[in-house]
Amino acid sequence: MKIFNYCITLLTISLLTLGTSTAQQKKPDSMKRYTKVPAGYLMVLRQDDDVLKQLEAFAEQEKIPSASFTGMGFVNVTFGFFNFETKEYDPREFKGVELASMTGTIAWQKGKVSLHTHGVVTDRTFAAYGGHILAASVGTGSVEILITVHDKKLERVMEQPLGANVLHLEP
Repeated sequence: MKIFNYCITLLTISLLTLGTSTAQQKKPDSMKRYTKVPAGYLMVLRQDDDVLKQLEAFAEQEKIPSASFTGMGFVNVTFGFFNFETKEYDPREFKGVELASMTGTIAWQKGKVSLHTHGVVTDRTFAAYGGHILAASVGTGSVEILITVHDKKLERVMEQPLGANVLHLEP
């Protein structure tokens, strides 16, 4: 009976320790993800953060009229190549890759934040892949993004027959 109680105690301690370490690994949603710098804003995202959602939330919260951004880090990403015949993106997913370069713009469309984001990633063989970023989450490590804010509110408009959203420089 003593051995049984000892085993139950060890199992309980192990489960509690595992639960504590798992809880410590999760980051709170309130964690600061960006700060104002002379060039605009510096955003640092961590593992599992959704890159595009964080950029959208930032633009809404800070009431950004429009901006350009660049970034780098480690990601799981889905690129899309725009098929002009179907007017849709042909997607391709890459996991555990290094984001060698990300560039994009923040504008507005019908009252909502509108991102246009492209990037290049490399794998462990140094092969590079790139395109329009449809989705991205931070992999192991972080993603750093420098956001340069513009003084004019810019809108994206769906242009036909192109079938794509285009940044308009004038209202």
